[in-house]
This record gives sequence, structure tokens and C-alpha cells, in this order.
Amino acid sequence: MRSGWSRWGIRAVVAGVALLLVGTVPVALAARRHLQGHKSSGSRLDRIKHVVVIYEENHSFDDLYGGWEGVNGLAAADAAHKAQVTQSGTPYQCLLQNDVNLTSPSPLPTTCTDTTTSSAFPSAFRNAPFAIDDYIGASDTTCPPPGVFAAHGVLKGTGQPGGCTEDLVHRFYQEQYQLDAGKQDRYVTGSDAVGLSMGNYHTRTLPIYKYLHEPGHPHYAIADDFFQGAFGGSFLNHQWLIAAATPTFADPPAALRSQVDSNGMPNNYPLYTATGPVADKSVTATCAQVAAVGKPALGCGDYAVNTTQPPYQPYAPGTPAANLLPPQTSPTIGDRLSAAGVGWAWYSGGWSNADGDVGAPGWTNGSGPVTVGTNTHACPDSNALATATWPNCADKLFQFHHQAFNYFANYAPGTPARARHLRDETEFMSLADSSKKSCNLKPVSFVKPIGAENEHPGYTGETQGSDHLVKLLKSLHDSPCSKDTMVVVTYDEFGGQWDHVSPPGQGGTPGPHDRWGPGTRVPALVVSPGLRGDFVVDHAQHDTTSILSTIEERFRLQPLGSRDAQVASLSSVFAAREPNDGRHESGLVSPG
Repeated sequence: MRSGWSRWGIRAVVAGVALLLVGTVPVALAARRHLQGHKSSGSRLDRIKHVVVIYEENHSFDDLYGGWEGVNGLAAADAAHKAQVTQSGTPYQCLLQNDVNLTSPSPLPTTCTDTTTSSAFPSAFRNAPFAIDDYIGASDTTCPPPGVFAAHGVLKGTGQPGGCTEDLVHRFYQEQYQLDAGKQDRYVTGSDAVGLSMGNYHTRTLPIYKYLHEPGHPHYAIADDFFQGAFGGSFLNHQWLIAAATPTFADPPAALRSQVDSNGMPNNYPLYTATGPVADKSVTATCAQVAAVGKPALGCGDYAVNTTQPPYQPYAPGTPAANLLPPQTSPTIGDRLSAAGVGWAWYSGGWSNADGDVGAPGWTNGSGPVTVGTNTHACPDSNALATATWPNCADKLFQFHHQAFNYFANYAPGTPARARHLRDETEFMSLADSSKKSCNLKPVSFVKPIGAENEHPGYTGETQGSDHLVKLLKSLHDSPCSKDTMVVVTYDEFGGQWDHVSPPGQGGTPGPHDRWGPGTRVPALVVSPGLRGDFVVDHAQHDTTSILSTIEERFRLQPLGSRDAQVASLSSVFAAREPNDGRHESGLVSPG
């Protein structure tokens, strides 16, 4: 086992954790407080030479890590935060399901009949959390072919292996309704996937859990009070990961403008009926409209909050030019790092193919186009989108809206910054190769796996993504980089899955928050030398912008906004301790 810091002795140097402030403070004041914290943050973070951020997809904390020992997990969830309620506030008797592998009376027998709504429905599930993998196993043939959307999943025996479920809605306004001011009780009502939102995985069967319980595993911390930075989905949370801000879209096309009802909802679902006209779009509702329905505190104005395509290639083929997000000019963590002379890169799975970087690491599309039917500029790799035009040969599961820096003018095609900093994950794997004699990583690396390996429900299974995560961690742990590298693994957002812990700003929970978030709690682990044990639990409150705060603290950078200036950095992991009696298998354990 590489502990990396044993030569520094056993004396603990406790990091000063930033005071969690409710609301916002002036950025200048927040910046001063943030920078003053550098000196007291302790030498442990200063001894980190490389920060690697692995950004996975779409799971709440309880959904994946709820059964990890020592954490605030499923076993700690009280009835008040588990029982889901109808639109009128009545607790359901049963969970309605529409994933084709969970419905009743077929393929599952009816064991519960719900009469709380205007139409009774049969179910195999009581109104409570349940284990998804009791019904859909890791190897079950329930995955659609790459690039094929299956609204309610693929019936077992008719798809590809991988144990996929249907995707679940995870959008800006819907999540705020689902949180229900911290009651955590409207995930089912506010979802297109209804009862699946209460599903979770047996934590101890996950590849990442098994790896971190093997002999010689790397030292790690679970952060069990870590929330997604912004309400909603992947697009917005990737923006908050790099810029701590919501993108602006001045004078957007009317067709992109959202409209909410008196509950703040923009859509109808199987268990939700809108109270007025609604429109579920990518740009916020106007401030006049949210005020008119009695929801003036909701995010509003000219902001892109749901999936919007970037202004530059690569973007989804066929997107009208008017619907592309205008180039953003607010500062990013990349800008801050570059200005300070600190090396960094964003490594994305499938980037070289999608960006048309012919011959670069990860490129698989030959030296020119091929003819397929009437398309004389098709891509040679059969995994490329059928609508792709060479050389922009995006993989069928490449997600354009995950490429956060591609939305910013500083990284436009043709700029030196783009060529230097936007790279393919294949290159990162080469740099982290355990056969290297020295560490070749940049001081800061962001790693974004491609769709088939990022754990996103709907188009991949949990096990495939967890396997890839283990591969990444093993390559780093076995390399010379392990002695001075902090690896942060977290998830962009909750993926529509329930969690029992109220986020800051919800239900009176204190902590930094604003009209954009934070949202639902998500899994987070930190692999690092210098921890107080081979496994510790960090109970400090964090959100996605804590990653920015950590990088800013380590490399002496000004914060990007008020949120990353206020949140606790992940230097708090160095003060965290082993759970309970210190045994790795001790602590609070859920039935999963």
C-alpha cells in the first residue's frame, strides 16, 4: 500500500475548514476570507502536487453509497424523509413503476394496490426505498443499443447486457419541486420515472466498494455531506464545476423559454398534473412569469439551466444555430489556473473523435471520410453517430453538453488554449500509466468518461461505469503520482434519484446557497495521501464548488464567485477520522 506521506510522521496538522455562511456575501469580502484561509489550511493540502477530478454521472448519495459503513446513509433515513407524497400531500401506499422491468402485474406480481390517487394502480413496491439490483442485475440484458433511447427501459432478455434502467428526469425546476423545501418527499410525484426514483444499489456489490476494501487499497475518505452545486441536470452542474455560475442566454428564442405553474413545475407526469400552462425548456422562465404564479424566488431571466448545445463544434448534429448557447465570457477555473502559470487539462472520453482532432490520442476514424449510403462524408468508425460528418466523428454515447469549456470564448476552435487544455481521456490514461518512472500528470486534471463508462442510467449500467472508475483509480494508485496526488471522485448530479438529506437552503438547513442551488446530495470520495487512516468519513458540508475551492486554496487563486468563496474546501478530509471504533467494516450499515 502506498501511503505516500509516512515520512512526514504521525503528527496531525489540522486543516482550517471555511466557515459555512448562509446566503451570499460580497465577492470581494468572500475572496479575502478565502485567501486568508490559505495559510491556516495546513501543510497537508500544500503537499499535494496534483489534483485529479473524476466527474461521474447521475446518482444520489443514498442511491449508491447509502450502504457504506460509517456514513449518514439509508439506515439513518427517518420515515418523514422516505415516505413519498402525492401532489395533494397524501403519502402513497405503493410506488407506481413504469420501467418495463418493474411494472405490475407483469413482469412482477402485484403485492400492493394504491388508492391514494384518482386512479388506483397495482405495484410490487411499498412506499419505501428499494434495491434496484434485486430486480435488475448487473449482467441482465436490459440495455438499449448505443445511441438508442428507450423511454422506459428495455425488457429483460431483449436488450444488451449491463443491467440498465430507464433514465429519470433530472431538470432544474423539477428538482426543486421534488426537494419540497427539504422534506425530500416529492421525488416520485415530480418524476417521469415515478417509483424508480426511490431505487438504490447494494453498495457492497459495487466494483468501487469492493476495490476500496481489498488489501492494499489506497487511503480514501467518503464525504457524506456533499451536494450537487446547482439544481437540475448535467449541463448546469458542469458549468458550476468550472465557473461557479449559471450561463447567460440573452434574448433566447421563444421556443427555448420555460413556463412554470403555481407549484413551480414546468411539465406534467404520470402522478403530477400541472395547475396551469407549462413549458419545459432549456432557458429559465421570465421573472414576470414566475412572479405571476407566486414563485418569485425561483431562478428566472435569461439563463440556460437545462441541456443547451455549445456554440462551437462539437455539438449535436442538426441543432439550429439560434438554439446554440452564445459564447460565455465569465471566468473559469481554467482561466485562473492559466493566469497563475499552473498546468491543467480537461480530459474527455471520445473528445478527439468528436472534435475532429485527426491523429490525436483517442482518434479512431482514419485519415478521411467514407461513403455510407448517400452520405459521402461518413465516419469510418462504426461507433460514430450515423449523422456525424467527418472529421467531427462523435461516438454514439458522446455527450456534447458535458464538455463545459467548449461553451467559453476563451476555448473557441483555433485558440491555443483549446489545443492545450481540451484533450482526450486516452491521453490522461497514458500520463497515469503505472509503468512510468516519474509522475507526468499536470497539476490539475479533470477527467470526464464517455457515456458508456460514466454510470449514467438509461444508456449505460452502473457496473460498467464503476468498473471504469476502478480502472482509473488503480492506474493512479499504482503510478509514481500516488505519493502526492489527491483524486476527487464525485457525480455531477442526482440523476432523479431520491436522497434523505436536505440540501443547504432547504428546510432551514444552513450553509452557502442561492437561487441556483445546491441540490440533492451526491456521492463523493477523495483518494489522497495524508489522511488519518486508510478509510475516514468527512462529515463537513460541501457542494460541487468545494472542488473549485480546493483548487483555489491549493494554488492560491482568487475565487470565481461568492459560492466557491464560502464553501468548505476538501482540505477538511485531512481532519476527518475513521468511523466509530476505526475498523474498516464498522459503523452505520444499511440493508444494502
